[in-house]
Amino acid sequence: MKLLAIDCAANLCAACVYDAAAGKELGRSVLDLGKGHAEHLMAVIDEALKAGGTSYAGLGAIAVSVGPGSFTGLRVGVSAARGLALALKIPAIGVTTLEALAAEAVTTFSGRATLAALDAGREEIHAAFYDEGSVLRYGPAVTTLPQAVTMAVDSLPVLAGTAATQIAASAGRAFDIGPTSATADIAVYARLAATKGEGEKPKPLYLRGADAKPQAGFILSRQKN
Repeated sequence: MKLLAIDCAANLCAACVYDAAAGKELGRSVLDLGKGHAEHLMAVIDEALKAGGTSYAGLGAIAVSVGPGSFTGLRVGVSAARGLALALKIPAIGVTTLEALAAEAVTTFSGRATLAALDAGREEIHAAFYDEGSVLRYGPAVTTLPQAVTMAVDSLPVLAGTAATQIAASAGRAFDIGPTSATADIAVYARLAATKGEGEKPKPLYLRGADAKPQAGFILSRQKN
């Protein structure tokens, strides 16, 4: 089965075609955008399909990063994945950025527990802890730096994600550190999705509310006739 993976969770707009049976990537396209995923995603997908020597008709599933990550990017990626899956009558499979970062770390530090942690601002960290068998034991959840440090010191896992070096520095000791980016390599999402199989329809994983909210104080009261 050939699988298309999409990632718009962070600054990258990425897609790749993955051969699940052979366990290898066939082609990819990646743009480092920051913003503007909606305008570029379909072109990125077309380029990945071309590089992978296949077409939409040759796909058996769509994988997509579901977050935590950029509110707008997640909506773009998940909407595209679900729309394509519906049109092609194939499953859409969600993979979190935290499990993908942990899985990428394990490719270098095999058989190790992993703490994937993203700096979410506001003194918050989005974290997930995976044991030596890559089984989720904590999260994904919002935590604080002191709480993340305690988890790290207690179990000495591999650290991954944008908060990895911050946790190590606060703990005052050395840790093995995997990827320190906000998202994993696109092929990791494809590989994880290939092992998951069909499940619930993917939806964005938001661990906190949106920054932009209606300003209720400026709502005018309705005039009575």
